[in-house]
Amino acid sequence: MVADYFEVDRLAEDIAKIYASQLAVSMFKVNNNKRPSKEEFRGLVIDFMNQFEFSLSKFPDTEEGIKFKEYTKTLLKKEIDIVREGKNKEVEKRYKYYTEYS
Repeated sequence: MVADYFEVDRLAEDIAKIYASQLAVSMFKVNNNKRPSKEEFRGLVIDFMNQFEFSLSKFPDTEEGIKFKEYTKTLLKKEIDIVREGKNKEVEKRYKYYTEYS
């Protein structure tokens, strides 16, 4: 039987939108940087996305746990690549809103 990881599929799709980009904006606000470059913004979003691997380290190193972690890391890498390439519409929208209206 193949495990259903529906929950982590949704998380991977939304981590940049609801977690990482919000923290990036907060970091730029705290540092009073109202005009980060797109590359700076995306890079910080990716840094926060990578921190999710800490949570994955909490899963056991059982056969199923290892499969889960590998599956999730693959999803995360895919989403990070999308952000890096500027193809995550929500991250780009958040960047534009922050830099134009802050």
